[in-house]
Amino acid sequence: MGTFMKDNYFDGLTIDDLWSLHLAISRMLSEKIIVEKNLLEKRLSALKTVASSEPRSRERRPYPPVFPKFFNPEDPSQTWAGRGKQPRWLLEKLKSGYHVDDFRIQQAVQ
Repeated sequence: MGTFMKDNYFDGLTIDDLWSLHLAISRMLSEKIIVEKNLLEKRLSALKTVASSEPRSRERRPYPPVFPKFFNPEDPSQTWAGRGKQPRWLLEKLKSGYHVDDFRIQQAVQ
């Protein structure tokens, strides 16, 4: 059955013959799909192993700790390191006329 069959071949078959042919083809397809799936899973597994053993180039580099530079005089536990978005308490103070340097934490002199 490796060659292409003409439609007139099927016209001469009975329903039982056609059903048997259908079952045989379904069985062959299932077997070939399983073999192909196993092959692809092995290849994927090998690729995952290679990918996991290679160092990742997009990992974030470690950053040193950033110490706070500004504090809220009303609540000294609220601090800001000067990076990123300004905290609400600082924005409120700036709107009322203060300057950022008014809230700077004085560094201890050694």
